[in-house]
Amino acid sequence: MSTKFNFGRVFIYTVLIFFCIVYLMPLFVMVTTSLKTLPDIKAGNLLSLPTEWVFDAWTKAWSTACTGVKCEGVQGYFWNSFQMVIPAVALSTLLGAFNGYIISKWQFRGSNFFFSAMLFGCFIPFQVVLLPMATTLGKLGLANTTTGLVIVHVIYGLAFTTLFFRNFYVGIPDELVKAAKLDGAGFFTIFFKIMLPLSTPIIMVTVIWQFTSIWNDFLFGVVYSGSDTQPITVALNNLVNTSTGIKEYNVDMAGAIIAALPTLVVYVLAGKYFVRGLTAGSVKG
Repeated sequence: MSTKFNFGRVFIYTVLIFFCIVYLMPLFVMVTTSLKTLPDIKAGNLLSLPTEWVFDAWTKAWSTACTGVKCEGVQGYFWNSFQMVIPAVALSTLLGAFNGYIISKWQFRGSNFFFSAMLFGCFIPFQVVLLPMATTLGKLGLANTTTGLVIVHVIYGLAFTTLFFRNFYVGIPDELVKAAKLDGAGFFTIFFKIMLPLSTPIIMVTVIWQFTSIWNDFLFGVVYSGSDTQPITVALNNLVNTSTGIKEYNVDMAGAIIAALPTLVVYVLAGKYFVRGLTAGSVKG
């Protein structure tokens, strides 16, 4: 029995390590390519290590690479993305928590239909909302602005955040809310003093979900932003497609890693909280 058990564990770990290597191979290629010189890239192969480790491609991608008509690197677009992501994540999370709280604990006539209608928003493709959203932003005078882009992401993400919080709050006993009402707590007091402090797991899920979704978005960024408000995903696309006679694959790879770093850091640091948040309240007893 002991031999079979050990063999089984070895087999499982071998399979896991194999798939882990396969999954991380593109990242390995990107990192090593970004640290190579152009002659090294042309002379070697994708999986070879750099013969000379240099960071020139990273410096150029950050500060001097051409992203269209400008040759100022991706640094400005990097900060544009942060200016867009932080308020969009905060607003969509707070509004989603508020909606989920109302739908689950303060049900009103038509609340189930309202929730179903919002749930339908999770399945609406990006392309469907492009024209009406562009028209709305134009009438509000928010076209090509960071504020307009924030509003777009908040509206589109609200269906998801409402779904997350509603499903989480359904698992919180109604007796807790009723007891708070008997003690004289009002609508907002219950929300801010009771519900939100209990919502840490689902808040982490929502923040991670919204941050990665908004940061990685390209379509809304290229449609609704102006030349000075474009996010880094648009800059990366321009960087890769801008030709100066010589294709600098090392600069492209460095730019791609810079663009992916924030989401990578978020998943590495908060990935366990994401899993805990998804499973929170799934087991009742």
